[in-house]
Amino acid sequence: MWEYDPVFFSRTLTGLTLAFHIIYATIGVGVPLMIAIAQWIGIKKNDEHYILLARRWTRGFVITVAVGVVTGTAIGLQLSLLWPNFMELAGHVISLPLFMETFAFFFEAIFLGIYLYTWDRFENQKKHMLLLIPVAIGASFSAFFITMVNSFMNTPQGFDIVNGALVNVDPIAAMFNPATPTKVAHVLTTAYMTSAFILASIAAFHLLKGRNHIYHKKSLYLMMKVGLIFSIATVIVGDFSGKFLAEYQPEKLAAAEWHFETEEKAPLKMFGWLDDDGEVQGAIEIPFALSILAHSDPTSEVIGLNEFPEDERPPLIVHYFFDIMVSIGVWLTLISLLYWFAIGQGWRFVQKKFFNFLLVLTGPLAIIAIEMGWFYAEFGRQPWILRGFMKTPEGATTAGYVDTMLLLFVGLYIVLGTASVIVLRKMFKKNPVEKELADHARERGEW
Repeated sequence: MWEYDPVFFSRTLTGLTLAFHIIYATIGVGVPLMIAIAQWIGIKKNDEHYILLARRWTRGFVITVAVGVVTGTAIGLQLSLLWPNFMELAGHVISLPLFMETFAFFFEAIFLGIYLYTWDRFENQKKHMLLLIPVAIGASFSAFFITMVNSFMNTPQGFDIVNGALVNVDPIAAMFNPATPTKVAHVLTTAYMTSAFILASIAAFHLLKGRNHIYHKKSLYLMMKVGLIFSIATVIVGDFSGKFLAEYQPEKLAAAEWHFETEEKAPLKMFGWLDDDGEVQGAIEIPFALSILAHSDPTSEVIGLNEFPEDERPPLIVHYFFDIMVSIGVWLTLISLLYWFAIGQGWRFVQKKFFNFLLVLTGPLAIIAIEMGWFYAEFGRQPWILRGFMKTPEGATTAGYVDTMLLLFVGLYIVLGTASVIVLRKMFKKNPVEKELADHARERGEW
């Protein structure tokens, strides 16, 4: 007989919301910087194509922001309704960055609205571009503050519990916990990288369909360069993240690598599977690589998962999340590097349909990598909702309505996702680049 489990449904609904929201949140953080870069280059080169890139990207960005607001609100609602015990404890400690995240969003939204509706009111594009600075800052700081909350969940500090009572609360110490530097850096670099590859993917798609307008070529050229820069930055930050895990969350790193026994000169295992005896089979092993990732020393000792109690070990499925994330990140770095090397050498294969198809895939793959990264982050913290203080079932509600909420929110996300795709498609299909360029030329009296 089926038995209702509020913890299961709370986990499922929260995970679904985060998985849906993270796509729009990533775009919301990264695209403002891409808009600013395009407009700056357009002003510097007096190139209307880059100016138009900024203008069209901004229109699409507004739609994603609107959906992100709804899903972000849903997360706040679910934290209170589904995880009341967690919020009762953590809310007293980490409420400051939650408030600051809301403030940062409003700061961004106000200047975004002014920027969007004053395109034709500024004769000087440089002055108009100044409005983008608070938009980009607000978007990045929004990610900065909300990531602090997630960091706190992984390495909580800034409070003491004495005889069951919360004392010595220090919100600043809670915000700037040991996980904050690497997590914030990773979130920001991957948001910028993903946004660049999404926009590059769109340009490559137009070129693949035979729309060889210089506008699309410039968009692809610019975004592949930006994507390469931030993919390299992500690799560097990933190395620091590995060292952070080795020091503060060794069980998470061990689970990701199926590293069961503490040993020196530890290899890094990619893919594979576990047999019935729990032995790793079919994995690709890179000698010394885990020791290097953990401690920058190929002979260093890496703590194994068996050192931790069974009820405090993350689920072993995180190995696949980690591998997919890393594999896609490496692929994106290599494909963007190949693109730029080929462009520099004048190799024409970058114009072939097959290579354009590979570039089209960069956007979807970047989104998958973002999803896998968050799956790894959240599953890898289990069984804790607040590491060392509160396990996930202890923080959950016991209410009997969570299954109904799950169905309602599934319907909401289907509507939001479908509507955003339809609106974006119609917005740009009815107003193609060629028409918009012609309209601008007519306004300037060039016809």
